[in-house]
Amino acid sequence: MPEKSAVPHEGGRLRVLIVGSGIAGLTAALAAAADGHDVTVATKSTLDDTATAHAQGGIAAVLAAGADADADADAGDPADAGAGASASDTADDTAGDTVASHVRDTLTAGAGLGDRRAIMVLCGSADARIRDLIDLGTRFDVASSGQLARGLEAAHAHPRILHAFGDGTGREIQRALSEAVRAAAGRGELRLLEHTFLVDLAQEPARTQNPEVAALRVVGAWLQTSDGANVAAPHLFDADAVVLATGGAGQLFAHTSNPDVATGDGIAAAVRAGAKIADLEFVQFHPTVLAGSGGALISEAVRGEGAVLLNDAGERFLVGVHPDAELAPRDVVARGIADEMAKQDGRPVLLDARHLGREFLERRFPSITARIDASGLDWSRETVPVTPAAHYLMGGVVTDLSGRTSIPGLYAAGETARTGVHGANRLASNSLLEGAVFGRRVAEALLEQTHAARRSADGSADHSADADADSGYDADADYDADGSADADAGHERSPFADQLQCKFAPTEAVQPFSRQNCTEVGQATSHDAAFPFSRGALQALMWRNAGLHRSRPALEEASRTLNAWAGAQRSPKTHAVLAEREDANLLLLAQLTVAAALARAESAGAHYRTDHPAVPGSQPVAREPHSPSAAPSSLRRPLPQKAMAH
Repeated sequence: MPEKSAVPHEGGRLRVLIVGSGIAGLTAALAAAADGHDVTVATKSTLDDTATAHAQGGIAAVLAAGADADADADAGDPADAGAGASASDTADDTAGDTVASHVRDTLTAGAGLGDRRAIMVLCGSADARIRDLIDLGTRFDVASSGQLARGLEAAHAHPRILHAFGDGTGREIQRALSEAVRAAAGRGELRLLEHTFLVDLAQEPARTQNPEVAALRVVGAWLQTSDGANVAAPHLFDADAVVLATGGAGQLFAHTSNPDVATGDGIAAAVRAGAKIADLEFVQFHPTVLAGSGGALISEAVRGEGAVLLNDAGERFLVGVHPDAELAPRDVVARGIADEMAKQDGRPVLLDARHLGREFLERRFPSITARIDASGLDWSRETVPVTPAAHYLMGGVVTDLSGRTSIPGLYAAGETARTGVHGANRLASNSLLEGAVFGRRVAEALLEQTHAARRSADGSADHSADADADSGYDADADYDADGSADADAGHERSPFADQLQCKFAPTEAVQPFSRQNCTEVGQATSHDAAFPFSRGALQALMWRNAGLHRSRPALEEASRTLNAWAGAQRSPKTHAVLAEREDANLLLLAQLTVAAALARAESAGAHYRTDHPAVPGSQPVAREPHSPSAAPSSLRRPLPQKAMAH
């Protein structure tokens, strides 16, 4: 069982708990530790079991002049560094590329719902964060010109995708970060807690006069350790700041490219604590997962290198769907594949990379080639069957540009956070960049928090506003695509707008996911569920009713079933196994995702309503983030803390 943190404040030093060990969490951890904070990293599996490690395509970045020379000097063994370079990666490929072009591409992919300020921060910080990764020992591929190799992916105007070992970019970045964190832990600069699950956030009343800042502040978290066979009781870990970097919730769906750990634990905990959330309806489905493989992703970079998609008749069907065909935005390609599969009785479509040749495919995409070989296919000689799968969550816990949430003491970064950079649809290879950029900005915000604490201690601040200064949350950080503040007061109300408020520290047993007080469309009784709850049943329901194609009748059916399951769901017991807590989190997020999809009665980006198809030239409605304090209290009430204090 992990020890309760008891390191005193020394010169404003903060006790920081970072939950999650992907690129966002470890970037924040290393930077915060370097700033002198007392840092603990907790991850529910092993340090390397992350979505980051599964990322194949690469990391999007426009580099400043001279970055290539610096990278080349630090690349290590040229044979290793260039192992995955493409024959099309040349020094001239990036001519004319600019940060402004990257910003435009990101805004376009986001269907006009991206936050321009956040996107400018994302794209403008890429050069510095790539240098950081190289300094940590990340070995990006180098082209024959000696410059960093760049690939082209869908919806990018220029080749700007850096990759490592061909299709092993995420694995290489994870290796470099994990080695640095383990080394820091070995030197006593931070703590590492593996096999440690986030049960819930711990809160206490906050002193604040700001109505935009929550009345409760986060003061730590309830953590639970497990060695597989034995499960300890949850116990309280004190912290001055908690950073949620637990990734997304791909396990909501029957078909996903995400690892098993992607069960939305951080988002669910933030919801129960009352943090603002937004955009849960925007779930990106990757177009190409190897059919029958259990989620083996075939990177978009394969199509960037020239592979095409064919139907049963051998026709390139996407040519008639979008001018960019196979290089159209992901949501367009994924829906195009789903539509074509429906026309051929559900049979997968075919990815044709035969013309690229075995030697190129093995060098550029070694991991994918190995997975396809293991399936008994040779993609240099035959087409391979592919289907779409849930891949990335654009929504999540609302943060400002420094990762601060609406609750003092709580931060979020990476896929857990909704920074606004993705809008309604993520641009390919922006996810790793987001983790690196905003993970670092969280650490910078923590450093600023120590400065604020010192000013307060010196008497230069009004102590009645401690929580406001401590949070730093910018309630006006939600901007339209043109960067202007959204002053429209006519947003559609949340479907949970008039429900009960969160109760602090319940002392009796509760059912955190029951139907109590839920009176909106989709109200259920316990008889509405035609089959008992299981994770598989939930995933099948979400794939069928809230997947690539959505409609009001299908979503209402999903809502009734989810509410019936929730009505019968009991809160996990003190010594509940990990799967029980994950199931509870998934059920909560499924309810909120379906509610968000029902509330957005229009198609936008990755959210496609067959009953409200997108109108060419129309601008989707930017909706105001809402706090789960406006959701039924039974959906987000934390587990009873007295029962967990062992």
